[in-house]
Amino acid sequence: MSKERKMKITEEMTWKEMPRGGCILDAGNAEDFKTGDWRSMRPVWLEEKCKQCLLCWTVCPDSSIPVEDSKRKDFDFDHCKGCGICVEVCPFKAIDFVEEG
Repeated sequence: MSKERKMKITEEMTWKEMPRGGCILDAGNAEDFKTGDWRSMRPVWLEEKCKQCLLCWTVCPDSSIPVEDSKRKDFDFDHCKGCGICVEVCPFKAIDFVEEG
């Protein structure tokens, strides 16, 4: 996000002074916002069971499963919201789902 567009919101501001919600000011800025703290459940990758089929990667709506050299890595918990889609799709039961915390 460019410095010109950053705005400090204070309690003294009126609604007219606040930026409009839902506006995307810079293309490709999703990585700038850590949204993983929304989770109540957390996926746990069981690497020893994983067959690297990458089905989990294809269905992750938040791109929270990094892949390097055609192999998945552990979760990007800064962006994973704990939806559990990866857990449901894994045919090898290589992802457990536990309560966050």
